[in-house]
Formats: sequence, structure tokens, C-alpha cells
Amino acid sequence: MRAVVVRDAGGPEMLAVWDVIDPQPGPGEVLIDVVAAGVNRADLLQRQGNYPPPPGASELIGLECSGRISGLGPGVEGFEIGDEVCALLAGGGYAERVAVPAGQVLPRPEGVTLVEAAALPETVCTVWSNIFMLASLRPQETLLVHGGASGIGTTAIQLGKAVDARVIATVGADSKVAKCLELGADTVINYRKDDFVEVVKQVTEGHGADVILDVVGAPYLDRNMRTLATAGRLVVIGMQGGRTGELDLGLLLAKRAAVLATGLRARPVQEKAAIVASVRDNVWPLIADGHLRPVVHTVLPLEEAGEAHRILEDSEQIGKVLLLAREP
Repeated sequence: MRAVVVRDAGGPEMLAVWDVIDPQPGPGEVLIDVVAAGVNRADLLQRQGNYPPPPGASELIGLECSGRISGLGPGVEGFEIGDEVCALLAGGGYAERVAVPAGQVLPRPEGVTLVEAAALPETVCTVWSNIFMLASLRPQETLLVHGGASGIGTTAIQLGKAVDARVIATVGADSKVAKCLELGADTVINYRKDDFVEVVKQVTEGHGADVILDVVGAPYLDRNMRTLATAGRLVVIGMQGGRTGELDLGLLLAKRAAVLATGLRARPVQEKAAIVASVRDNVWPLIADGHLRPVVHTVLPLEEAGEAHRILEDSEQIGKVLLLAREP
């Protein structure tokens, strides 16, 4: 099969399409003929040599895909050959085929094309597990989403509004403001022009954000703490700006707040399956009802994986960048 390989750790030019050995489904796994794969910032780190796959996972890049089931391993139930699906992966998505535990596979949701479905698994599982399963966002609470125009951000805005929360998003360009408002954000802040700490305080009349979803990391730690409401929950899911920051424990105690941090890729298969099951029960109906839709910036052929990575590195995108492995 064709797959994107990293010739050597480095820039986007290190990605190339080679012929590699086809994967085979093991016990409890399904084989998917990949139609499209989602591109995520974690993929950039793996290409640079800074984010190796967990033990036993494919060395190929790619944390989510869509396609059709073409093989069933021993013990698999609930799926049939030919089913149109999307899947959460520990690796291997940038390829024509991938083997994945059946518990991490979701049916293509109603109202979404098979190509668009590749934009969902990693993004939706990340947002749902962190904002709702972990931070327990409730109706009428305020959610602050950093990076509102990203794949994570566009999903978080829509899911936040779906549960009747007030949603505030930050973006780095005026060109991204309108899209976030269109998706339902109540307030959008260009962080290059305005201090999000002050804006959040103003629009919430001093209350602050009950839940913050942060992908920046260290540089935002203190500012996020000052933005949190009493009993607020800060969820850190990325370190784009750095990994080491200073935390004012006095402020944390005074606000009775919580700082939470999670990753998804290295979790045990059973934990991923539980998240995927919750997503299927709670989020898939929202897609069918039109409350959530994947936002796709562009779709590129597998051979242009390097260009896909450059788009993410330059933060040009609004929503997801996808790679097309075969015609749907």
C-alpha cells in the first residue's frame, strides 16, 4: 500500500509517499481501506522527532481517518465488511489501509460525507472527553476556547453552544473572527490586539470563565488562572507555546479552581473505547440534528502531506486539513 513516511526527522520536506507492507487486523481489530485522514498538530511533532508513537502503535503518522471496513480480526462484532466508518488511531492514518481496535471505530455519521468524517474522531474525542467528561461543562456556564479557528476550536465552539453554554474564543487574525461567530461563539477575541483576560472579565461582568480549553500551555498559565471563575476548571491539552510555567497556588486556592491536563494518544485501548462510546451516544446525534458539523479548510492528496503540514505550521487554516488516500 502507499503511505506517507518520514525520511528523517525535520521539516515538511521530509515527508514522502512510499510503498509499505499492508497491515493485518489482529484480534479485536478491523482493517479500514482509508479514504481520508485528518492532519493534527501532534503529527507535526512526530515528523520533527518529538512525539514518538506509543508502544505497539504504527510508526506511520496519522491519528484519525475515515474509510470502509475491508477486514475483520478474530472476535470483532458489530461491524461488517463494507461499513463506512471513521476511527480514532494511535498512528497509521496517512496510508491506504490501517488496522485499529474495533472499540475506536465509529460509523460515518448521518449528514456527513465519508471524506468529511475524517475530520471528526481525534477532534471530537479530544473536545468531548476534556470539556464534558472531565471538566463537566454545564448549561449557562462560560467556556473559553483558545485557538477558536482550529479543528479543536471549531468543534469546541459548536459543542459548547449545543449544551447552551456561553462560548468565548480567541483567534490570531481578524479573518478568523467571522467564522467563529458563524459557528456560534458569543464573543471572539483577537489575542494579537486585545488582552483576553480583560475582555473575558468585561463580557462576563467579572465572573470569568468556568471552563478554559487551552492548547498554548506555559505562556498562558498565569493569564488563564486570572481569567478563571471561582470553581473554574482549566484544561490543558497542548503546549504550543512551551511546557514550563509558574503557577500561583494562592490564586488557585482562592478560586477553588482545578488545573487538569490530558493526552489521548497514549491512553489504554479500554479508555479510548469508553470515550468513543460516549461520543457515539452523545455527539453523533448532535451531528445528525445539525448542531455540529465538521469544518474542513482543504483536502489535499496524500502526496501533498508536506503542504498540509506547512498550512498547520503557518496557522493558515480554519478548521481541519485532510489528506485524501483514495477517491471516496
